[in-house]
Amino acid sequence: MLRSKSIKGRLIATVVIFQALLAAGLLFAGVFYTHRRLVAALDAGLQARAMSVAALVRYTEDASGNLYFDDSLVPRSLDPDHPDFFEVWTERSGLLTRSPNWPAGLEIPAGPDHHWNLTLGNVPYRVSRVSHVPVLDREEGQFFQPQALTIVYASPLIRVQEQTWAAGVFIAVASLILLGATVLLSLYGIRRGLLPLQRLAAQAALVSARNWELPMPAEAEQTTELRPLTDSMIAMLERLERSFVQQREFMGNAAHELKTPVAVLKSTLQSLLHRPRNSEEYRAGVQESLEDLERLERLLQWMLRLARAEQWAHGALRRDLELIDITATCEEAVERIRGLAQSRHTSIHLATNGKVLLRADPEDLQLVWLNLLENAVRYSPEGGVVEVAVTRKDGGPARIIFQDHGIGIRPEDLPHIFERFYRGDPSRTRATGGFGLGLAIAKALVEAYGGTITAENAPTQGTRVTVELPLNGSN
Repeated sequence: MLRSKSIKGRLIATVVIFQALLAAGLLFAGVFYTHRRLVAALDAGLQARAMSVAALVRYTEDASGNLYFDDSLVPRSLDPDHPDFFEVWTERSGLLTRSPNWPAGLEIPAGPDHHWNLTLGNVPYRVSRVSHVPVLDREEGQFFQPQALTIVYASPLIRVQEQTWAAGVFIAVASLILLGATVLLSLYGIRRGLLPLQRLAAQAALVSARNWELPMPAEAEQTTELRPLTDSMIAMLERLERSFVQQREFMGNAAHELKTPVAVLKSTLQSLLHRPRNSEEYRAGVQESLEDLERLERLLQWMLRLARAEQWAHGALRRDLELIDITATCEEAVERIRGLAQSRHTSIHLATNGKVLLRADPEDLQLVWLNLLENAVRYSPEGGVVEVAVTRKDGGPARIIFQDHGIGIRPEDLPHIFERFYRGDPSRTRATGGFGLGLAIAKALVEAYGGTITAENAPTQGTRVTVELPLNGSN
């Protein structure tokens, strides 16, 4: 069972995910920036404290140039629970002094000035090394070589971590509040935005087989994003209405076409049974009945062909196709219709430019060509000419053109001549012997192969029917 999916839910989920990602990004950026700034401030403080420690290094009163450390003025640590520690090195004698709380066994190798982190007993420290610090306590009259100091100073990172954590919590809480407000505003906006769609759905629910009109709500017409949907719905309803009308007309026309031969057949048989007749009269009555049955059979065959062609065009049937030559099928159709053309003193001219291959059923193409040729011959004047041309451009579809020089088609009838049972022009009536299904079958078969069929009045006189069939790499 398919689970229903909500557009509103998707939009809200999208907003929530986007806001959550944005909040996570802001949290990460805020915490990272805060930590960097706090560490930079701590590094500056470490360097200042290292310089204050260097100020406590003094020369002895004699002229030896030796140094000593005055530990009476050592700056107090900011965190009594985790005090700072330091050491002072001189150029001559090496290690001068260390703070009393210097960790046992901790040795800092010599190196350039830099800052780094150090963990002692699960307590993180920030360490700073400051080199080439001059001893400032040099009295006048002393001529020994001055010395430079290297100070290593370490301070705990606990306060930095606490402040970073506090900043992260603040940003996270603010982001959650902003996320909640955004979700509420998005929910309100989405509901307002979907209101035209809901009203459009309510109006669409009123459409039925008796009422095809779809009154568009003003909100739907004024919403840019819904305009393609409303236009498509109107076009779809128009097509459905035409299909329903055509279906009803088809059923009515089919019933009428079937009723006529059945009624004639019934009347003939009733007249034969009305009174005793001789063998010749019975033979004539049976002959008339057979003619009516043959007409009825032809009508049923045409209707069956049309139904199968439309089923195949819509993918309801599968067929095995073969590679055939369109030109050869046209030549065969011309030969088959030549007898009718000669009876009307009409000539058929076929122009081709070689083979045009297509994967198809030859009987389908024969049926299309025969229908078009028969129409062209029947509606051409006595002694007229029907022209057939088979052409194909490189990389393009095959084009088959049927041109007669007859009476043409009224402009108001042109859009409907491929409809089933359609007869608009009185000159194109049942008197020609057809049922009004030939062009409908031709159109269904051509469209089944992905092609198009169009009809137009020729610039001079007569009708031109053009069939285009995509070759789909057959050549």
